[in-house]
Amino acid sequence: MNIRFKEKTNTWPAFVDLFSNLVIILIFLLIVFVFLWTTTSVFNKDSGTKAIAELKKTNEEQAQKITQMTADEEEAKRLLILARAELENLTQDNLALNTELAEVDISVEELIADYEAKISELTTQLNQANVDKAATKQLEQDRKDLQTELEAQRASLSEQLLKLQSALSAAEEKSREQEIQYVEMSNKLNKALADKVAELNKMAEYQSEFYKAVKTALGDRTTIQQDGDRFIISSDILFGSGSYTLSPEGKNQLRLIANVIKDLENQIPTDIDWIIRIDGHTDRQQVMRGTKAYKNNTELSLLRATAVADELAKAGVSRRRLVPSGFGDLYPVELGTDQESMQKNRRIELQLTNR
Repeated sequence: MNIRFKEKTNTWPAFVDLFSNLVIILIFLLIVFVFLWTTTSVFNKDSGTKAIAELKKTNEEQAQKITQMTADEEEAKRLLILARAELENLTQDNLALNTELAEVDISVEELIADYEAKISELTTQLNQANVDKAATKQLEQDRKDLQTELEAQRASLSEQLLKLQSALSAAEEKSREQEIQYVEMSNKLNKALADKVAELNKMAEYQSEFYKAVKTALGDRTTIQQDGDRFIISSDILFGSGSYTLSPEGKNQLRLIANVIKDLENQIPTDIDWIIRIDGHTDRQQVMRGTKAYKNNTELSLLRATAVADELAKAGVSRRRLVPSGFGDLYPVELGTDQESMQKNRRIELQLTNR
């Protein structure tokens, strides 16, 4: 909002100047008229004296008028000076008012800007309030939906709880029955464990006899060594390099072991389920490319263990007591890569154990 003061035009000085000019012109015309009239009357002999008297009288009146007019002119000039002084004062007041008006304009602009900022802020708050109102309405609807869903879930859970309670009752009944069965099974298991321990104890006795008999049958041969509960036979005396065909010397030693196993079959009671494990092992040297009989060391070790089992069965050992298996180079007894270590890793292990 802008406030403007219109400056009024002061016409008084112009009027005074115009009035002064008119008075001067009037005086000039009167002088001319008097001069003409006097001249005409002077040349008139009959009325000359009278005319002169009237002329004097007229001159005196005109002089008084001129004096009065002069006084009026002086008064007009004085008034004109006062008017000009007043005009200058008004001009200064106008400048002061313009300065104040400019300051007022600045204040008004600042006030307007302040109001516009406040209006903008209030508009933003109003918009946010509308958004919050919509969000509140959506949240209320979501709450109602959630409450409906919760009620449905509560009903479903109540139904499930009833089912679970029914199932729990049935489970408790079944648990009581299973507890009875568990006691019976526990008694049976304890008896079975006791029988198994007794069987293992008997097996340990027969293992000791088996190892003694094998050691006696083989004599002082250094190619066969006992290691704990198993015998280790070097593959080098049983097979050629890369072969799973038994050598004549290997067959002779296996026949001696077969005789011990056959004697043991007659000694071990039939209620003990025992076997002879035949485990084949190789070194880390990889199979040569182009070998068709087997693809890797695991297959070679299994073929060699099977060949030993076949030879023992051929010598009269019951086939169901022999279980061959091959482990390749997975379980070395020596970690070195020299020839002696690799020779020790190429082996056949025999172990008397139960199934």
